[in-house]
Amino acid sequence: MKKIIPVTTLFLDIGGVMLSNGWGHESRRLAAEAFNLNLSEMEERHHLTFVTYEEGKLTLKEYLNRVVFYQKRTFTHDQFQQFMFAQSTPYTEMIEFMRKVKELNHLKIAVVNNEARELNEHRIKKFQLNKFVDFYISSCFIHFRKPDADIFRIALDIAQIPAEHVAYIENTQMFVDVARDLGIRSILHKDYLSTSAELSLMGLKVE
Repeated sequence: MKKIIPVTTLFLDIGGVMLSNGWGHESRRLAAEAFNLNLSEMEERHHLTFVTYEEGKLTLKEYLNRVVFYQKRTFTHDQFQQFMFAQSTPYTEMIEFMRKVKELNHLKIAVVNNEARELNEHRIKKFQLNKFVDFYISSCFIHFRKPDADIFRIALDIAQIPAEHVAYIENTQMFVDVARDLGIRSILHKDYLSTSAELSLMGLKVE
């Protein structure tokens, strides 16, 4: 019988796994409607800017100046930022599940995600991710973003864990594939039940 290599560390994405996407297309569409903006123009400016923004090379104010406030508006930066932040909602079942899996299996948990600094920090604090996440390999902190494989290499270096002892939970197939190429066992997250079943197959206690 083949021995299961123990998982000692979980790498988790945030958007689409534990929380809604922070500033995805649907949120931008809602913002365009709420603030009477030209969505196609806003999207074009966003796509020209968002990689630099998520890599932590622009502040939120600088990003908004390029994408929204390149012309005079009837609303303020603060009003728009509050709307942005309000789009984040928790997947409570997954958050509680991750807490439980960590406790049952005595795991380290690291976030490995693409997100801009101000939004990332808001989401960590508001949804109390610090209560169970040990460290953050966020694109805004290390200036790499998925699918660059270096974000996973840095996560492994900081965790000081061999790739075969890590399980990674992610909702984007390409990022799952990149992690698997590095020897990280990776789960394409679809829902709580399927992810729970896959973790169980890796030898983790899930209840």
